[in-house]
Amino acid sequence: MKGNFNKLINGERPVLIDFYAVWCGPCKTQAPIINELAKEINGKVRIVKMDIDKNSSVTQRYNIRSVPTLALFKNGKVVWKEAGLKTKSQLIQIIEQNTT
Repeated sequence: MKGNFNKLINGERPVLIDFYAVWCGPCKTQAPIINELAKEINGKVRIVKMDIDKNSSVTQRYNIRSVPTLALFKNGKVVWKEAGLKTKSQLIQIIEQNTT
C-alpha cells in the first residue's frame, strides 16, 4: 500500500482519509456520515477508508493513536487531522477551510 498511498495523497484532488477498524463501534457510527458526505461533495475531495489493522505502516507514519481518526491531505501533506466522530456539516466546513 505504501507506493499506492503516496500516489493517492499526492494526486490533484485533496484526500480525506477515514482511519477506522472493523472492531470500532464509533467507526461504525462515522461510516454512514462519510458515505453521505461523499455523495454531497461530488468529487471535490477524494474519500478513502483505511483499516488501521491492515495498514499499520501508514497508521504509524501518521501517528494514528485512536479510531476513528480523519485526516485531510492536500499536495501530499496533512492539512488537518483529528480523532473522534464528526458530523457531516463539520466535515464540509473543514474541507472548505482547508482546500480553497
